[in-house]
Amino acid sequence: MRDDMIIRRERPEDAAAVAALHDDAFVRVEGAARSVESSLVDELRGDGDVIDELTFVAELDGEVVGHVLCSAATLGEGASVGLGPIAVTPALQRQGIGAALMASVIASAEQRGDAAIVLLGDPDYYGHFGFRPAVELGIGSPGPWEDRYFQVKTLRAWRPELAGPFRYAPAFERLEA
Repeated sequence: MRDDMIIRRERPEDAAAVAALHDDAFVRVEGAARSVESSLVDELRGDGDVIDELTFVAELDGEVVGHVLCSAATLGEGASVGLGPIAVTPALQRQGIGAALMASVIASAEQRGDAAIVLLGDPDYYGHFGFRPAVELGIGSPGPWEDRYFQVKTLRAWRPELAGPFRYAPAFERLEA
């Protein structure tokens, strides 16, 4: 992690910088003014599904250069955490900013007593943080992607009886519509 970086909880005044960050970090559909990820962040906020205690920004010299959002989800009959989107300024990727954001989410979720964090992403990257295919634990995927991309990190509060079908917040489902 960079010595000059600050990881802190996202604040309302970060919204414009976070939107610009996601628009820079992700490819936009041709003709679209914004990235899908940037729009998703706004939708999750608008729905009230953002978990504030698990949503962070990375700052360098007062500028937002990284962001991770966690939202309310369901796993089986109970509440769960869906991680994503996560973004880092393209020119600053591979410098530990994303890893610092991930570490903040994991540590904070442990403190909150969450049982698991679920995400869709690159198994080679997220495996470094202890994520593994959710199907291995009996967690059902809400989408058509390959099992290896739909991943879970279990925390101390995890118990096998918590397994079941996973559902992201409704904003994710509207992406597919």
